[in-house]
Amino acid sequence: MNPGKPFVQYSPYFLFSLLLPFLLTVLPVQAQYRPAQDLGRLFADVQLQPVFADSKTFPDCVPLAATEHILQAYQEQKGKPGFSLDAFVRQHFQLPTQPDTAFVTDTTLSLTQHIRQLWPVLTRQPHQGKGSLIPLPNAYVVPGGRFREIYYWDSFFTMLGLQAGDKTELIQQMVDNFTHLIQTVGHIPNGNRTYYLSRSQPPFYALMLRVLAQQKGREVLLRYAPALRKEYAFWMNGADSLSAANLASRRVVRLPDGSLLNRYWDDMPAPRPEAFKEDVHVAQASGRNPEEVYRHIRAAAESGWDFSSRWFADGKSLETIHTADLIPVDLNALLYHMELTLQEMAVLAGNQAEARAFARKAEKRRDALLKYTWHEKDGFFYDYDFVQGRTTGKPTLAAVFPLYFNMVKPRQAAAVARKLEKDFLKPGGLVATLHHTSQQWDAPNGWAPLQWMSIIGLRNYGHVRLAKTIASRWLALNSQVHENTGKLVEKYNVEALGLEAGGGEYPNQDGFGWTNGVLLRLLSLYPELQPERKQEVQRH
Repeated sequence: MNPGKPFVQYSPYFLFSLLLPFLLTVLPVQAQYRPAQDLGRLFADVQLQPVFADSKTFPDCVPLAATEHILQAYQEQKGKPGFSLDAFVRQHFQLPTQPDTAFVTDTTLSLTQHIRQLWPVLTRQPHQGKGSLIPLPNAYVVPGGRFREIYYWDSFFTMLGLQAGDKTELIQQMVDNFTHLIQTVGHIPNGNRTYYLSRSQPPFYALMLRVLAQQKGREVLLRYAPALRKEYAFWMNGADSLSAANLASRRVVRLPDGSLLNRYWDDMPAPRPEAFKEDVHVAQASGRNPEEVYRHIRAAAESGWDFSSRWFADGKSLETIHTADLIPVDLNALLYHMELTLQEMAVLAGNQAEARAFARKAEKRRDALLKYTWHEKDGFFYDYDFVQGRTTGKPTLAAVFPLYFNMVKPRQAAAVARKLEKDFLKPGGLVATLHHTSQQWDAPNGWAPLQWMSIIGLRNYGHVRLAKTIASRWLALNSQVHENTGKLVEKYNVEALGLEAGGGEYPNQDGFGWTNGVLLRLLSLYPELQPERKQEVQRH
């Protein structure tokens, strides 16, 4: 095989149709290194051997020479006696490193003090970009651990903590980075890596703008209206082509009554570069068309819930994943909020016609979401399988998103609250789903962003006792793990408090951006829940 060609072969027409959205973006990003495409067979060989235990390591490496020279050397040397692929990679690529830091956890500090010390450690300065890393013009906060770049939906929850600490300038810089990505790439990618360009993540940009407006005044929304309109156009791309004979295009789905709702999607039906061997193995084990499996896997990665039984046809195995067949509750609640934000921006600009248009879009989306995802008998919201024409029946914390955005009737909110308290509430907070699998977005794991969305959603409808109970248990668990290990981590086992959270494609990560952010914001919301402080050690 020609090492310069992709591992997965496509027809020229099919390739062009996939690449067209990217050909329309700015040249600096297009000219940047894309590991899987630029290295072809070498990339597949390194990932499948594998040379590195973590599949994300090689896509994050920086080539030390032009890729065509590296590929030529590989072609000439492989197969010769004594050839080592590991040694070849280390000779021709710079491995990713963490920034040098003298940070050492001091467990005598309170949680608030610990996080304040962590912000500089997790903050990255503007850079030109090397390898697959897309340059950004302003400082930003990374999650931590293997996540060495900015992430879309993580950043909103990180901003909640920055807001609690009055770090308005850093919030502004992060918002401006995402605005820059919209303007240059056409959307906010999963993260600022070239291998993330084909997908986004849950659309929290409008919520980020709300945080900034809370700090700087409502009028600041006007400045970002063009970017939010462009973000909205990305999510609604293809809507005009839908009909009774053509029900879905990219991220938009037409329902039987003509309503439009959205799904998660990815434009590239190929293994994710950052999880190449894992995706290849899943596709092989599934017995399905590999491109179909890759598409659904990547759509789940866009959801941020990678992976969860909510996406599996059989509710158990990744091999049955069918994410792109589903209309997710959380995604459409977020887009409802985006439409309302665009309405408010139009009002601020004095454009009443545009304001009325977005108000109608939001109203239609809310009505469709309630019609297709609300299960009256169960009193709960489920994702809707538009291929099968029914809800999935899988209870997940995605059901709290309509409450967060005040989309539901009080009786519906009360039914969701009862379900949360009866089935989801555990000793350490809320579990993501009720299914125990090997996936990280299933039981027994709990996640900071889902605790926050649930707590605020419940408070919106007066369920303050349950909201405070969730917050209290979550804060206590965070405090206990920090006291025992000196760490704040990506996810927690909320069922067995003495055990570490697990599952997924990589170990539990330390840092951790959204855990820190939600924790600080909850402590500002519930100061009486501040864990008992140890000996104070003031750091400046």
